[in-house]
Amino acid sequence: MALNDAPLGKASDYPDRYDPSLLFPVAREENRRRLGLEDGRWPWFGEDMWQAWEVSWLKPSGVPAVAWAEIRFPAASPAIVESKSLKLYLNSFNQTRFSSPEQVADTLVSDLSSACGAAVQVSMKSVDEAGAAPGRPTGFELIDDETVSDPVYEYAPDSLTAGTEVVTEQLCSHLLKSNCPVTGQPDWATLMISYTGPKLDRAGLLRYVVSFRQKQDFHEHCVETVFTDLMARCRPERLMVCARYTRRGGLDINPWRATEPGHEPGDRLVRQ
Repeated sequence: MALNDAPLGKASDYPDRYDPSLLFPVAREENRRRLGLEDGRWPWFGEDMWQAWEVSWLKPSGVPAVAWAEIRFPAASPAIVESKSLKLYLNSFNQTRFSSPEQVADTLVSDLSSACGAAVQVSMKSVDEAGAAPGRPTGFELIDDETVSDPVYEYAPDSLTAGTEVVTEQLCSHLLKSNCPVTGQPDWATLMISYTGPKLDRAGLLRYVVSFRQKQDFHEHCVETVFTDLMARCRPERLMVCARYTRRGGLDINPWRATEPGHEPGDRLVRQ
């Protein structure tokens, strides 16, 4: 299905009866070809972790239940679901009876895995489990106060440079902003970079992050662009790139890509 057939950017009815046909899969392949990657030959491990904060259904008694869900889409899946379609799909649970939170989770797993073409993981969580959120990812150094004499607002990968000293660092910036390629709405994120390799020039890295300010791309494609640019221009031995995007319409999306499996985005941040 073509992206212009998706519900994003269009007026929509919000059904409240279970309807898995609302899910709209978007193939990943085309955007990865723009990065010069062949289908199935991805230079990373990773996943897209989505947190859905507006999940509700009816108990067998008819009394509503609420929860939030953590949904993990493997980066190797042939497709990802378009975000508004997921919101519409989750709304379709609102007046539908389920026997338990486990049945809700099983339904989500089945429908989302079918839409994406790979096994999706879902965890249902009580709203009391959200916890307090930090402002900055633990253990990461903020680069936002670096001096940048010539900031640019158009994508500038040539801003990335590295020296000869090999270091292990964890760096972050709250200044990642891009725009939805369909609606033009701004997307805001904290970018996290953990690496071992030639030491990154921090001012150049910040200039690069700022250069996404007018870039039109989806969340996971921005992360994949940062990953491939750092690998091509700075040659780290080990790399993890993660972005924790702010919540829109009850969803926050947190893609990560890494040279090794098993990385986690960490705790949600205060802007989420």
